[in-house]
Amino acid sequence: MKKIISIQMILLGVLMFTRPVLAIDVIKTDEDLSEFNAALKLTPDIDNGRDLYKMCVACHGPEGWGSSNGSYPQIAGQLPGVSIKQLADIRAGNRENPIMRAFTTVKVLNGAQDIADVAGYVAALPMSANNGQGNKRYLQQGKEIFMRDCADCHGNKGEGNSKKHVPMIQGQHYQYLIRQYRWIRDGRRRNADKNMVEQIQGYSLREEKAVLAYTASLKPSEEKLAKPGWQNPDFPRYHRGWQPDSAPARR
Repeated sequence: MKKIISIQMILLGVLMFTRPVLAIDVIKTDEDLSEFNAALKLTPDIDNGRDLYKMCVACHGPEGWGSSNGSYPQIAGQLPGVSIKQLADIRAGNRENPIMRAFTTVKVLNGAQDIADVAGYVAALPMSANNGQGNKRYLQQGKEIFMRDCADCHGNKGEGNSKKHVPMIQGQHYQYLIRQYRWIRDGRRRNADKNMVEQIQGYSLREEKAVLAYTASLKPSEEKLAKPGWQNPDFPRYHRGWQPDSAPARR
């Protein structure tokens, strides 16, 4: 019970103090992006990445699997270049995420090496195959849309492209995909690819659900998956009885 309360207090503290941090901790975009570009060229120190990831556990979980209701994404196994790019965009204000912004300040990630380290640690985590799913009745239609509109950038299996900072979307939670899709469509994701924003404007609700249900059904390769019953040995004392799934998904 004490561990549950401590996690909740951490999250409450972040929510209480996020706005003041945003108000006073202004980071110049050019300087910020140059730092993250440097991070792309560095070799990650996994031990330091493990220490930094302690700040991520309360939301993303010790395994990095997030929550199946879409409140938090599965970040385990994500391409390191993608994680670095997303951290850069959040820190520079190009992607709106007040809670994450608090964890990307220089007080938390002090320089390019820290950024490379935590991204490298996340990339090394094995993924869960039990991600949240959509309506399986839509899979065939969703596959047709995906192969027509999404595969060129995200890959036929949703594996992404690290060099182009295109995220791996295989194994991602359906409800998280829905939320991010709508934020991209509606202009809330300022770092979104302009071609994608334009392309998805004409999707019907049925097409939206179909293509994202198919995306969520894409499974990572066997070598990227965690073995049955695997738990992250780096966090043996973490109380896994409490999960973000118990909270309502953010809209």
